[in-house]
Amino acid sequence: MHHTTLAQMAITALIVALLPLSIVWISKDANKYRKLVWIAVFITFDLIVFGAFTRLTDSGLGCPDWPGCYGLANPFLAHDEIRAAEALQPTGPVTMVKAWIEMIHRYFAMAIGILIMAMMAVAWYRWRRDRAAGAVPSIRPGYPTLLFFFVCLQGAFGAWTVTLKLQPVIVTTHLLLGMGLLALLTWFGGRQDHALAPFGSAGVPAAALLRIRLLAALSGLVLLVQLFLGGWVSTNYATLACTEFPLCGGGKVIPEMDFEHGFHLWRELGKTSAGHYLPFAALTAIHWVHRNFALVVIAVLGYTCWRAWAVPALRKPVKGIAAVLILQAATGVATIYLSFPLTIAVLHNAGAAALVLLLTMVNYRAKFLMPTP
Repeated sequence: MHHTTLAQMAITALIVALLPLSIVWISKDANKYRKLVWIAVFITFDLIVFGAFTRLTDSGLGCPDWPGCYGLANPFLAHDEIRAAEALQPTGPVTMVKAWIEMIHRYFAMAIGILIMAMMAVAWYRWRRDRAAGAVPSIRPGYPTLLFFFVCLQGAFGAWTVTLKLQPVIVTTHLLLGMGLLALLTWFGGRQDHALAPFGSAGVPAAALLRIRLLAALSGLVLLVQLFLGGWVSTNYATLACTEFPLCGGGKVIPEMDFEHGFHLWRELGKTSAGHYLPFAALTAIHWVHRNFALVVIAVLGYTCWRAWAVPALRKPVKGIAAVLILQAATGVATIYLSFPLTIAVLHNAGAAALVLLLTMVNYRAKFLMPTP
């Protein structure tokens, strides 16, 4: 790619990042670093939702190369190439609208990278300054540096999503890494909040706090499995493999399913590992497992919320988890009965991201509520 194009893209991403950076700069919040972290959380959440919109509108290949669009910085410059591709396939993967959706997604992703670079730069500066003054460092640079390398890994999977033509395992990993970045940023935000105002356990017995902490960790593991299953449904276009609820496949509790092909990871989109078209029974298996594992998620997260309710510092996020679980069940069923409307599908993805954010808060607070030995 030409150096001019890369420079244009870098300048555009910096312009996008300037808005949240300006909000931090002009904020009256005394702790601007904390403000920066939580704005990064907010934008990462929005990017995950917009990424779902990109995927659900089949815009992932709206620009069939990476990082630019036909080697250029934006669809304006690539107008002729996009229109030529659209003329050959009017309903194909490349259209002007899809190109813009894909490039907006990329620019917001690059802007998050810039915000994390700003966090890392400030952390290193303050750490060196405090050490030179003989003071205890106010911010340690290790975690922001980890975030920087993590977002670079996420960017690499974003590139492979395009270059490997939406291979399901790559797209699903890209989704999981996006959720992982949201969790890491939320954890970092929790550290900033804790430094500002430490959490209190309000006399809750240590044994009860330990039980809640273990339940919160288990809930995180269960949610991770469900995120993979949900991503696998979406990236394999298996959302409408079952068009009835709670039954599936012509009124059956256990329909005909092909787990071998459905959950074979290394294969092309819509194909088996041997290169044949993926059987419908494989899509049914993918959908059915995600649908039924949702019951496990509701049971485990619901029980965790019930046990954590007695702890004042955890009550607010667990209320949020309980509300989002209800929303997820409603949007999941509505997606089936209303034949996959875009708005509800995007809401379902937003609910998954909200669960990641809230459950990370619970895990962080549960950890630091434990009394030190």
